[in-house]
Amino acid sequence: MAVTYDFVIVGSKFSSSLPPYASGPLIRPLTDIAGGPAGSAAAAWLAKSAKKPQVLLLEAGGANDDKNLRVDGQRWTTFQKQALNWGYKTAPQEHCNNRELDYSRGLGLGGSSAVNFSVFTVGASRDYDEWARVAGDDAFDWAHMQRRFKSLESFDGTVPPGIGSRYAAPKAEDHGSSGPLKTGYVAEAEKDVAPLFDAFEKAGYPLNPDHNSGNPIGFALGINSSSKGVRSTATDLLTPAPENLTIVTEAPVQRLVVEGNRIVGVELNGQRYMASKEVILSAGSVNNPKILMHSGIGPRAQLEQYGIPVVKDVPAIGQGLRDHMFIPVAHTRAEGTTDRASFYGDKKAMADALEQWKTDGSGPWAKYACGLPIGWFKLDKLLASQEFQDLPADEKDFINDPTVPHYEVLSHFPLHWFVPNFPDSALNYAVLLVFLFNAQSRGEVTIQSADPNVAPRIDPKFLATAFDRRAAIEALRDAMRFVRSEGYAKDNVSVITGPVSDSDEDLLEYWRQTIGSSWHMTGTVQMGRPGSTDAVVDNNFRLIGFEGLRVADMSVVPILASCHVQCVAYLTGITCAEKLIAEYNLS
Repeated sequence: MAVTYDFVIVGSKFSSSLPPYASGPLIRPLTDIAGGPAGSAAAAWLAKSAKKPQVLLLEAGGANDDKNLRVDGQRWTTFQKQALNWGYKTAPQEHCNNRELDYSRGLGLGGSSAVNFSVFTVGASRDYDEWARVAGDDAFDWAHMQRRFKSLESFDGTVPPGIGSRYAAPKAEDHGSSGPLKTGYVAEAEKDVAPLFDAFEKAGYPLNPDHNSGNPIGFALGINSSSKGVRSTATDLLTPAPENLTIVTEAPVQRLVVEGNRIVGVELNGQRYMASKEVILSAGSVNNPKILMHSGIGPRAQLEQYGIPVVKDVPAIGQGLRDHMFIPVAHTRAEGTTDRASFYGDKKAMADALEQWKTDGSGPWAKYACGLPIGWFKLDKLLASQEFQDLPADEKDFINDPTVPHYEVLSHFPLHWFVPNFPDSALNYAVLLVFLFNAQSRGEVTIQSADPNVAPRIDPKFLATAFDRRAAIEALRDAMRFVRSEGYAKDNVSVITGPVSDSDEDLLEYWRQTIGSSWHMTGTVQMGRPGSTDAVVDNNFRLIGFEGLRVADMSVVPILASCHVQCVAYLTGITCAEKLIAEYNLS
């Protein structure tokens, strides 16, 4: 028997790691919220519109309602919990020594926002203006997106003691103060944060008092999707949930219900949920192509290979995968320069701190690895390279924009949790993560079976282009320039991990050996103008050639934004909801 709602939002993702549900999906109380950032945002804005349509939000995983999952300083380990992660891996990466890389995705309420690292960055204003250009729609430009950004966040601009205004001085007009997502700075900075800012300044790197102003260029104190020691996730957008919202968890959508050229509902384990108005697919850049292909919509050759009846041949579905990638550079530091070892090296101190956090959200678990100095920089050597000159004119213009960074450096990442057998004797360390931006590689997500429970094949094709390899070399070279600068190098004792020399060959080989995904998967069901060969959805989020289906999450975004992309996912869901509210006169 089918159940009908006005809007059915698919925030769910399916994996063969899920157990069978003999008793069917679970309908949770309305205080339990399903979906990730895009799906939750779309559901929140639709459900809270004046006409109060009946909205169903589906999530494959569980409730994720344990408060202990919100410990700010443990944001780095939540994704390692098997029950909260799909556990995806990439295909062997040809240009990265054939390594299979972690491709984590959040499972359960809140989606990947429940397991991400809580870095809250909106990116460059040009990102959104470029999106508007590609889509042919000013609704995606910076002016409109900044308005949505301010409606999303409730920003606490209190700067921690000891951090000067050169490093953090946000302007009220660039932030929201009454949105559902709580954001802000760490309450107490670690002892080596201020000296790190001084070292970057002395080495000649630009500073930035607010990386969420539309221009991220420069070094700044990181803004988090957390407040007072407690992490914010997509579930906060629907707390309390309105009565016209129904939440179904442990509901893994396998395929769409298609009637002619109209999508009328979704199917999961024999159960159907129907939409009188629209289905909104928000299962992410990895799972959206999979659901579409198992519904008969996708590249004909793939569908025919696995005996899936072809409803519509759409070659671009699953193509265009883009992502940020990063590497670590770490050193043990001079005695007394950090106090990390006294916390991370003492199990009792960590246990006591957790009890303190449970009381009021304060203490060391709201301090260590929570205040993230972060910077975005340009690379003159990259712009002067032949690899840059060989890019298409539109891409060169974008990368040249004053607000668009070429690479990122993030500090105070807890490396010891990610390296097996990390010795306690090395806990007095500092680490810089170097992120590559504007990669030109285009990967793909493909199915591997007619069984919708089988995980897809994911191939991001890291470092596959000459430009990407040149950008990686120059980004690491510039980061190493800082590592060798007097203000930073004076406290380095020994190398934990880093390139063996400054040669192109050794810098590139270090990327190949240590590269990891940033889990910023984008662009596999891409938005564009109808008629464009890579356009799968139009500027109203409609699947081109069909009625009744919108796709709204990072899979549709036609640019790889200059940030940690959770904010972009939220804004995508809000934008889709606004368009639906206007079209169906729900306001």
